[in-house]
Amino acid sequence: MKKKVVSALLSTVMAATMIAGSASAGMGTVEAAGTEEFDTSMLTKAENPVELNVTTTFAGEDGNVKNFQDAVKAYEEATGNTINDMSGTANEAFKARVSADFQTGSESDVLFYFNGVDSNEFVEAGKVMSIDEIREKYPEYASNMDDGRMGASPVDGKNYSVPVNGYWEALFVNTTVLADCGIDVPGPDYTWEQFLADCETIKEKGYSPIAAALGSVPHYWWEYSIFNNDTPETHLNVPETVDDEAGKAWVAGLNDIKDLYDKGYFPENTLSALDEETIQLFMEDKAAFLVDGSWRVNGLATNCQSDPEDPSTLDTERLDKFAVTYFPAKDGRKATDVLGGLSEGYFISRNAWEDEEKQAAVVEFVNYMTSDAMVARFAQHTASALKAAPDVDKSQFNSLQLKSMEMMAGVTSFTAVVQDLVPQDCRTPMFDTGMPAIVSGDVTPEDAVQQSLDLMAEKAAQ
Repeated sequence: MKKKVVSALLSTVMAATMIAGSASAGMGTVEAAGTEEFDTSMLTKAENPVELNVTTTFAGEDGNVKNFQDAVKAYEEATGNTINDMSGTANEAFKARVSADFQTGSESDVLFYFNGVDSNEFVEAGKVMSIDEIREKYPEYASNMDDGRMGASPVDGKNYSVPVNGYWEALFVNTTVLADCGIDVPGPDYTWEQFLADCETIKEKGYSPIAAALGSVPHYWWEYSIFNNDTPETHLNVPETVDDEAGKAWVAGLNDIKDLYDKGYFPENTLSALDEETIQLFMEDKAAFLVDGSWRVNGLATNCQSDPEDPSTLDTERLDKFAVTYFPAKDGRKATDVLGGLSEGYFISRNAWEDEEKQAAVVEFVNYMTSDAMVARFAQHTASALKAAPDVDKSQFNSLQLKSMEMMAGVTSFTAVVQDLVPQDCRTPMFDTGMPAIVSGDVTPEDAVQQSLDLMAEKAAQ
């Protein structure tokens, strides 16, 4: 399984570079989201319109919420079909809801969801269609994608989902706060030691060094802290014991987070705050650093608009104070070794496939939502699995998107997140209620990792 993951990610690096560097083409130039109409020429008017239940993670603070909603509206107008949008923010509660829907037989017709272990249960149960099965009847399905980059299932190495936009995770910076503290924006050689020194300076100036809600969204810090204690070659190794090399990296990563907490580098309410609250600290010049995903680029831009629905109302001066750079490096990892990949895609449920009235509609919907032009609109400054990436008109992008592209151009490697190889319910001792207990000293990192390993062993034995 590890070989498949690494192989896919090597291809993802190439795809990401094409998007960020405006390379290759054959499709012409794609402008930034919101500057062109959706191409619905591939869609047909339905003789007997149907309702499709669609669940995605395009919700909440996700930067592609409006893109998705506008694309759905254009689809409905072109086909006469109705989309029941059941999207939700990709948190643990949302994942539990999706799991429960499959267990009770009430799953959506189309699902934009994670292609790692979070989807294992419904892949193993045969409740979603493989790409190969669909192509037996619809050979053009996802034909614009490179199969080797689509994100194969850990269950059997087959492709079940069609990806749209990849992701990366990095360090967002409030340059106003840094300037007031006499600190330069970190570059590609930023080290953990420099980061700790900067955090101390920022704290002494009265700011929160790090905007993070460890009690509700700990996974960005969990992932990078572990990554900092191993290497791109070893990061996807799940521990067998707390004392093996992977186990030691997990423990060391949790200890690093606890050290940051003990030093007072997180907000005072980090264990009780919602993600939105700590992001607001960052937006309001009260915190310096924010570790988040590529989706945050559009989210920050939206927060700088007087009208969230109208990109033309963007306060460019406000947005210009934000930058994005590499997470500080430690030990065997370079700062330019970045977490990222293609972790989500569109699944078609077997129930929808076997429904004669819905089958053609769900295939057409996914083909539309994963067309070259649509992927370019959603992916922008991230990665994709397209066989041919479009040229990008950089004049159409805002300052933070351009900074993201510049940052991406310096990436030396992408590595997937190891949390996607850990079943959701087995992460709890280190996430959810687990992280507050760890940083507060109620549970040792060793015990937390051991509890997760025990849960994984129990699950594997079932």
